[in-house]
Amino acid sequence: MTADAPAPRRAAIAFIFVTVVLDMLALGMILPVLPHLIEDFLGGDIAGAAKVYGIFGSVWAVMQFVSMPVMGGLSDRFGRRPVILLSNLGLGLDYVLMALAPNLRWLFVGRVISGITAASVSTAMAYIADVTPPEKRAKSYGLVGMAFGIGFILGPALGGVLGSIDPRLPFWAAAVASLANAAYGFFVLPESLPLERRRAFEWQRANPVGSLKFLRAHREITGLAGAAFLSNVAHAVLPAVFVLYAAYRYGWDEKTVGLSLAVVGASSAVVQGALVGPLVRSFGERKVLLVGLAAGAVGFGLYAFAPTGVLFLAGIPIVALWGLAGPTAQGLMTRHVAANVQGELQGAMGSLQGIATMIGPVMFATIFAWSIGAGRDWDFPGAAYIVAALLLAISSLIVASATRERVEP
Repeated sequence: MTADAPAPRRAAIAFIFVTVVLDMLALGMILPVLPHLIEDFLGGDIAGAAKVYGIFGSVWAVMQFVSMPVMGGLSDRFGRRPVILLSNLGLGLDYVLMALAPNLRWLFVGRVISGITAASVSTAMAYIADVTPPEKRAKSYGLVGMAFGIGFILGPALGGVLGSIDPRLPFWAAAVASLANAAYGFFVLPESLPLERRRAFEWQRANPVGSLKFLRAHREITGLAGAAFLSNVAHAVLPAVFVLYAAYRYGWDEKTVGLSLAVVGASSAVVQGALVGPLVRSFGERKVLLVGLAAGAVGFGLYAFAPTGVLFLAGIPIVALWGLAGPTAQGLMTRHVAANVQGELQGAMGSLQGIATMIGPVMFATIFAWSIGAGRDWDFPGAAYIVAALLLAISSLIVASATRERVEP
């Protein structure tokens, strides 16, 4: 990296930051209303809505699984800019389709398309690796995580308010945000991957099976990748049951759910934007990663057993500390692959995330539906959160083993 690189690097990271904020703003706006829209199509059947919403989430994940390695491979060949811009444009048009959906079938089609067009996240992560030196990547990924958090502060709160007016209004607002993001990127986004660092696109690499072979070929990141997979499965509990769980157990409406998700976003933004860099400098990536996973497990346990909404809210800052894990894991993994395959790495991790979100939504939605099902002398709606806590505990054990021999700077 040349002496004049810092300013372009800061400008590029600033763009990715804004891009992720707008993407998450759009996604966050539909979170409080999508489960209830499905429930409306099913005539108010909340258990049935949980199952269908889980299926929607898994199909979305299948599309991510297939598309992310392709996006990563295309970005290694043609650059990050065109992949990010086309994805943002497609996502905006897809929200228009969902806003107009006349029935559950068309809403399903919209989620399928969304799974494809939202696959540019892996390209954004490769962009960060392009413009950031290895020792600063955890901090940069933390800033991207902060952007996720800010999007989730504004998105669910706005979506909850708009959804209380009309359940389809958040989809229109999400479409505007995504299309504005595409327009912003068209005029501002610089390319991060120079021509001399690009490589040919190969279908045997740019597919889910090929991308997973990439992870197997890099033994030094296999353990971290496995831990990230379990962590991603656990993360699926939040979109799969959060809205319906809060409505069932605490009687929260769309507005209350939206505001609570805004608290989730604010907590996440503080953790990833303000804590990752200083903690990594003080304690190293390994220790920060382990603390993050442990905090997530403890927080999910509190979610599961909280008898009141107030105690549930008290668990949000604890779960937010889980946000320490993502940036540190990304930073550790990017150190072990070459510059011209960062897109392939992120595509492979995206495929793993896709598998996780194929499994997670259906699994957690089924657990939730089973735990509140009729005909039992008991119910335990927090069962899904207990399963998620156990997955994070296992993930932390894998990380401890996989990184034990690694000497950090």
